[in-house]
Amino acid sequence: MRAITQQTFGGPEVLHLAEVPRPAPLPTEVLVRVVSAGVNPVDVKTRGGAGMAGVLGEPPFVLGWDVSGVVEEVGFGVHTLAVGDEVYGMPWFPRAAGGYAEYVTAPARQFARKPATLSHDEAAAVPLAALTAWQILVDTADVRPGDRVLVHAAAGGVGHFAVQIAKHLGAYVIATASAAKHAWLRELGADEVVDYTATRFEKELSGVDVAVDLVGEEIDATSTRSLAVLRPGGLLVAVPSGVSDDLAEKAAEAGVRARPYLVEPDGTALTALAGLIDAGAIKVEVADVLPLEEAAEAHVRVAGGRTRGKIVLRVAE
Repeated sequence: MRAITQQTFGGPEVLHLAEVPRPAPLPTEVLVRVVSAGVNPVDVKTRGGAGMAGVLGEPPFVLGWDVSGVVEEVGFGVHTLAVGDEVYGMPWFPRAAGGYAEYVTAPARQFARKPATLSHDEAAAVPLAALTAWQILVDTADVRPGDRVLVHAAAGGVGHFAVQIAKHLGAYVIATASAAKHAWLRELGADEVVDYTATRFEKELSGVDVAVDLVGEEIDATSTRSLAVLRPGGLLVAVPSGVSDDLAEKAAEAGVRARPYLVEPDGTALTALAGLIDAGAIKVEVADVLPLEEAAEAHVRVAGGRTRGKIVLRVAE
């Protein structure tokens, strides 16, 4: 089968189209023919030797976790899916899933039926980003109606889902983004939008129950600055950078909480998300769709950090 492989860590130029063996499903697993694969910032970081490189080990390997496709074969013991089912998922994360390929295998319960209203391109943009937002807001923060939720990098892949999910949960949603994206974010449900390029958000905001940092501490100390806008006992969820000892100490001094976060496969949550998508409660933004062989260009665009929504690779027609 065709797949995008890399033989060494490095820049986008290390990604190459190659022929690799097609996997076979083990008991409780399904073989999925991939139609489309999502590209995420963690893919870019891992390609360069950061991100999940410590989990995957040294190359060669095939990147990619977000997939949408069709069940081609089922292993013994699979009862939830059948051959021909259209599915989407984020299998194996943070272990290697090999999503930039024509076929993947994974436990059946790490997939869910694709939202009926979405194309495969759109569905492939959902799993990692939407699961991250869902698990932060529902499972970690337990957001309730009336909570004030701040989402940094709200126009990105995770961010635009976080805005919509927080709104669905009944929160008052505050988003940070450049001015050109404000109208769109309001359409998605943001009640308040702050232009981070024109003002310091900590001078504009206060009384926040949950702050979701999708930018990272390395960029203008976003996590540390977010502590100042939280109410006493409020929660900061720091995604790209995690929570250092220094940040944890500052949070304790401020009387707030700070937690790191890493997404995990969750077929049950994907089923819930599919229901919300098909009901029109969540919209999916795809910035562009590129052919599989242009994976390097996809990485260049994602690394630029200015993409509205997600970049997707078309693997098959």
